[in-house]
This record gives sequence, C-alpha cells and structure tokens, in this order.
Amino acid sequence: MVSIEEAIQQREFKDPRNKLVVNLLYTHSYLVTKQNALFKPYGISPEQYNVLRILKGQKGKPITVSSIQERMLNKMSNASRLVEKLKTKGLLKREECPTDRRQVDILITEKGLNLLEELQVQVTEFNKGFVNLSKEEVSKLNQLLDDLRG
Repeated sequence: MVSIEEAIQQREFKDPRNKLVVNLLYTHSYLVTKQNALFKPYGISPEQYNVLRILKGQKGKPITVSSIQERMLNKMSNASRLVEKLKTKGLLKREECPTDRRQVDILITEKGLNLLEELQVQVTEFNKGFVNLSKEEVSKLNQLLDDLRG
C-alpha cells in the first residue's frame, strides 16, 4: 500500500484535515480512472453507468431528466447529454409524457438492462478488489463518510 505522501511525493502534511481532503480527492481520481477502464470496453462512462442504474431502479416506471440529475452521484454531470448518448446507443428511450406534452419520460431498454446484467459480475469483482477492507471496516468507513457530509 502506498501512502498519500508517497503517491503525491510530499514529505508530510502539517494539518491532518488537509491530508484527509487531499487523500479523498486523490482516491476519487484513482477510482474514476479505474472505473473508466472497466466501462470503456462496453462503450460507456461511469456517469452513463450511473444513469442506467438510476433507470433500472425505477423498475419500469418513467423518470424525467431533471429527476435523473437530482439522483446522480456527480451533480456536475450533464444529464441531458448523457441521456442523449445512451439513447443513441439504444440503452434507453425517450417518450413524450401522455399527460404533459412538455415533459419527456426516460425509460431503460431491454438492451440497457442486459448491459447492466453483463456488467454486474465485473463491477462486483472490481469493488471487491478496490475495497480491500473487512466488513466491519467497510461499515465504519461508510458511517464516517456519512458523518463527514452530515
């Protein structure tokens, strides 16, 4: 295991809170890089995967682009652009809402569900390899991260 000091070639941190923020940012970047490599052979990005997971969670009920945006992990992502790219790939469909013509409903397609099913094994294995912690440590870290954002 490489320490954050070794990874960014810094001798020491004077402030442990600064070290934590740098460590979280570095770890995030590391994780996103690894996820990009995982999803690249399937022609999707981690953000597109996130949209597909949101749609799958709807269990066949339509959702709007703005609702997708609210649920996304990365709030800075452009949900409209992601939806359009996934539509082009046949992984979701856009339909006019029958009760409000101004609203567009988004639904995952069978192809999108099949892709998520195919990816499930790789994602599970990836998570096991990335999160090299005991169940107790995982639980504690999840609690600490929740508290940090609290």
